[in-house]
Amino acid sequence: MEEIARLFGIHKNTVRSWLKQGLAAIDDRRPILILGQELSRFLRERRQKAKKTCGPGRIYCIACRAPKVPAGKMAECMPSGRLIYRRVNLAKIDAIRDDLEITFTQPRPSIRESPAPSVNCDSSQKAQAHENT
Repeated sequence: MEEIARLFGIHKNTVRSWLKQGLAAIDDRRPILILGQELSRFLRERRQKAKKTCGPGRIYCIACRAPKVPAGKMAECMPSGRLIYRRVNLAKIDAIRDDLEITFTQPRPSIRESPAPSVNCDSSQKAQAHENT
């Protein structure tokens, strides 16, 4: 039990709660031992139960923990590599769009793509200060 808590960075009471929710221990003796395969099964089933599918025109609201129609039935699509709420294959976007108005924007260029990358660091500032003296 302690190893699982350390592995996931959680409190031992969380693991105890999982045992009450259906995570099976090897036996009733102490220390409480749990097979890795059993832990994997339990967590997989737990994730499946918690999943909420988003129908057409809906986006998952993190605060509500439920699929919701966005305000004004509008969404903005901005490829950025950041956390997103619904992954969509662009070829299938019309199937999930429903009556949402989706705006496609271009991601910001990375520093490598920038024509004049900023090099604000101590070494460049020291070099500039040295050149000015």
